[in-house]
Amino acid sequence: MRIFEGLTDLADSQGEDLGASDWILVDQRRIDGFAEVTGDHQWIHVDPARAASGPFGRTIAHGYLTLSLLAELTTRLYRVDGVSFAVNYGLDRVRFITPVLEGSRIRATARLAEVDRLEGAVQLRLESRIEIEGQDRPAAVVTSLARYFA
Repeated sequence: MRIFEGLTDLADSQGEDLGASDWILVDQRRIDGFAEVTGDHQWIHVDPARAASGPFGRTIAHGYLTLSLLAELTTRLYRVDGVSFAVNYGLDRVRFITPVLEGSRIRATARLAEVDRLEGAVQLRLESRIEIEGQDRPAAVVTSLARYFA
């Protein structure tokens, strides 16, 4: 894990590759929990019996579940010490490339594509790939923005 020692250290790190996170399991319990919270109960996500005869042979994670797991995955890649708080400032680009089959493990790789100094803050443009263990193509590619405040 990369630990940045405050805003100056973070601001001086543009272009840095943050490596890869640990793998996390995307099991049916996680998929069902996401369906419950979002109200998205489409059979391809929550009905293993029906999904077994569907296009993927089993249930798949919601695309937005995969995206939401980026928050957990990136906390395993880096931390910024010496700041008062951080906010998710939004997303510039999201593409869902490959479905995440139930029982798969995913991880993130990320790079600090752009770092902007603001008054009392630093904004990151983070380019991430959510990879699926054993697959050549990623589950998703994401460009996200975060702001860290002094």
